[in-house]
Amino acid sequence: MNKIGIYYAYWTHDWDADFHPFIDKVAELGFDVLEVNAGTIAHMTSEERQSLKAHADDKNIILSHCIGLPHKYDIASEDEAIRENGIAYLEKIAEAIGEMGGGNLSGIIYSSWPATMLEGETDKRPYVERSIASMKKAIKSAEDNNVIFNMEVVNRFEQFLMNTCDEAIAYVEAVDSPNAKILLDTFHMNIEEDFIGEAIQKAGDKLGHLHIGENNRMPPGYGHIPWTEVGATLRKINYQGYVVMEPFLMPGGEVGRDIKVFRDMSVGLELDDEARKALMFIRGVLK
Repeated sequence: MNKIGIYYAYWTHDWDADFHPFIDKVAELGFDVLEVNAGTIAHMTSEERQSLKAHADDKNIILSHCIGLPHKYDIASEDEAIRENGIAYLEKIAEAIGEMGGGNLSGIIYSSWPATMLEGETDKRPYVERSIASMKKAIKSAEDNNVIFNMEVVNRFEQFLMNTCDEAIAYVEAVDSPNAKILLDTFHMNIEEDFIGEAIQKAGDKLGHLHIGENNRMPPGYGHIPWTEVGATLRKINYQGYVVMEPFLMPGGEVGRDIKVFRDMSVGLELDDEARKALMFIRGVLK
């Protein structure tokens, strides 16, 4: 059975947070994994990181890490200085995760988030080529620190560089590192892929991480994602990685703004109860 997790920002309005209370919360709810903001991890002191890791270990919780790179760290940028800053930042994150024993770094780590092409441009190949060249440098730090870089495929409204599994496969093949993998997300696949199961099957052994959520970003079980198909395809490819849900229900703050939650979808719901129900639902899907 896959380890199942949830993203801390389900409960927060801001990206920067104290993760300790969420370790206790997800352990109590029955999760295996807590996914946290990699930027926060990178800026902690060594002592703070070790304290967090010890707390997670004590509660039998695995930490995974996710980020959408800020524009000043865009490794696909036309500006060489910005690309170099981005490479250095990815190296810093990899070293921080390595200090905690290694693990996953997932998200929009191949460019910046959110982002769209400049007006008048239609060819994204130069961006892809710059990103690959930068990633080939940054991935060495992942290799040295026992970290897997999972490139998240996202929808066209959030980023332009990697919208389909096919594009992600071409990207990781070009980077050519065992530490470069793909992150697929059911919310984004629902927008961009012809068939969700087919995309998962294409990813195959390149699939390093999976995000799950409904078409409306509600917890699994509240929308029309074909969960039977998702579960069957994961078994077919013998996926052994983490399955991390990313529901976003609350407007307001940085999270509500960036995820574009414009209506309060938590009305009448208790967040902890919904997380527990979604966990039970997904355990059934993955059997």
